[in-house]
Amino acid sequence: MKDHATIDAMMAQIGADARAAATELATASSERKYAALIGAADAIWEHRQEIMDANAEDQVYGEEKGLSPAMMDRLLLDEPRIRAMAEGLRNVAAQKDPVGAVMTEWDMPSGLHIQRVRTPLGVIGVIYESRPNVTADAGALCLQSGNAVILRGGSESFHSSSMIHKCLQIGLKQAGLPEAAIQLVPTRDRAAVSAMLTATDHIDVIVPRGGKGLVGLVQREARVPVFAHLEGICHIYVGATADPAMAIEIVLNAKTRRTGICGAMECLLIDWRFYTEHGPILIEALLAAGVEVRADGELAKIAGTQAATADDFGKEFLDMICAAKLVDGVDQAIDHIRTYGSNHTDAIVTADDQAAAHFFKELDSAILMRNASTQFADGGEFGMGAEIGIATGKLHARGPVGAEQLTSFKYLVTGQGTVRA
Repeated sequence: MKDHATIDAMMAQIGADARAAATELATASSERKYAALIGAADAIWEHRQEIMDANAEDQVYGEEKGLSPAMMDRLLLDEPRIRAMAEGLRNVAAQKDPVGAVMTEWDMPSGLHIQRVRTPLGVIGVIYESRPNVTADAGALCLQSGNAVILRGGSESFHSSSMIHKCLQIGLKQAGLPEAAIQLVPTRDRAAVSAMLTATDHIDVIVPRGGKGLVGLVQREARVPVFAHLEGICHIYVGATADPAMAIEIVLNAKTRRTGICGAMECLLIDWRFYTEHGPILIEALLAAGVEVRADGELAKIAGTQAATADDFGKEFLDMICAAKLVDGVDQAIDHIRTYGSNHTDAIVTADDQAAAHFFKELDSAILMRNASTQFADGGEFGMGAEIGIATGKLHARGPVGAEQLTSFKYLVTGQGTVRA
């Protein structure tokens, strides 16, 4: 472990190098960025065995740390996941370059022609836990949007992230772009996180991806602006008119497809009228799939459930566990979500257009869905190629943060000798 002065000096150098790289990246051609991303994707696939070997070291470390099965699943990289990671880079490369895009333009009576044009943010710091694929996604999105990035991965994914980072650097080198465009903090020491959070001279925005502890730390200590990515306390409300077969399929997918992601359903709200007509089919389906259901009120009478405590609502389980409750109509569902949700992703299953419109209007989550699994809360599924996170705040970026969301804008004003009266 290095002393804090050494880490501060190291982070200052990383920051200065990133700032210099950002200046060069801001004007890099789309072709060079494309070449770097495709080169990195090819390198990831070519070095897949080395990535899996590094990941095996991380798996041992994760087991020694006592990570939960869901967190171990987040950490795991096998060949299909590495293929998906490489594909994600190719998808980002295929996106339209946002830098320099004219967002809107207009003429003024004074004779001025005004354009609002996308520009990079500068240097982005990404602090994340466990999921090593974030190294590739964040690196790619920052590069495509003309930003330099400083990546600080979780201690448990240290070896995997380091190997993925080497592949990203291969792509940068081949394309003739500065290797400091994508840097990975080379230490597990948490002092590096503190240094990033206060690096106002070098970092323009921090993006945290992780649990409540990490995000809370970032929001408490950061002097650099933050794109908040709060917990994914995702609700599904099954309305009175929901198709029962559809509801079962959506609820099972939302809870069990991957329990360790922020788009996993954590609380199921069932309309009393649906329950009266169809019985405990949703709860029974979850139990049959191996989900521990912490049920409230009448639902707790169903064999196999556990009685919910107050703490089970508003909780991100990230596991084969969910809370469940009966509600009397869409307004009661909305009240519950407002009380216990995290403004991430919430869904309604209903055949009633009016109920769906009311749900969409009254709730202010970053993502609202109708008749779809909350597991679609993902930049790749939104056509963004990949995402750096789901922003739950309201300033600048909201929902899946892709390359376009990692830009700001400037105004280009053209006159013809125009002077102000």
